[in-house]
Amino acid sequence: MLAKLIESREICPEVRHFVFEVPELGELSYLPGQFVSFVHEVHGKEITRAYSTASPPSGNRFELCLNRVEDGQLSPYLFAMQPGDTLEMTGPLGYFTWKTPVSDSILIATGTGIAPFRGMLQSYLESGGDRDITLIFGVRYEDGLLYRDEFERAAATYSNFHFWPTVSRPSETWRGRQGRVQAHALEALGERRDMDVYICGMKAMVDDVRQRLKGIGLDRKRIVYEKYD
Repeated sequence: MLAKLIESREICPEVRHFVFEVPELGELSYLPGQFVSFVHEVHGKEITRAYSTASPPSGNRFELCLNRVEDGQLSPYLFAMQPGDTLEMTGPLGYFTWKTPVSDSILIATGTGIAPFRGMLQSYLESGGDRDITLIFGVRYEDGLLYRDEFERAAATYSNFHFWPTVSRPSETWRGRQGRVQAHALEALGERRDMDVYICGMKAMVDDVRQRLKGIGLDRKRIVYEKYD
């Protein structure tokens, strides 16, 4: 089926937020956190890339958050798309979704790994979910805190949601958490071992956090992760 671009906008340097729709469907059904795959021919070769949805289901529309990879095969094409342009897609698919039932949870993201959490959080919080949820979002610089205003508003609106942005290369004016997400994950967990931990981001970060969590005795069944290179 075809995905048609409705709009895209830059949300920080080399990162864009995209809104697509699937014209042939009245409703695109999926679980928040699942991904879609785009298929496109580049230099005579068919390229397929998977991208996590950054929104809960809404009619036949879905949203993505993508960074432009300079030597990437598909992202430069996506960044050059104009409203009305289309490309082939499959899905949504994937298992990086809320466990059932939802437990008190820690969500850990770096960079565009925040995408699935945006949709998961919107769906859960707006539906009245009352479990305690902490989002730890790590970036190098403050301007990389994608959707920061949204998460800050959610933390002010929902008493069970806590937003912990952390910056590894902070400016002199930054007053929030500093360093990498790994240390803050252990802080959020504390002595509890009855929480689920969801991790999304680059492979090295995900693997490091998983090892640290298992090292302090968290059951591996409580660790849900998705990683990319």
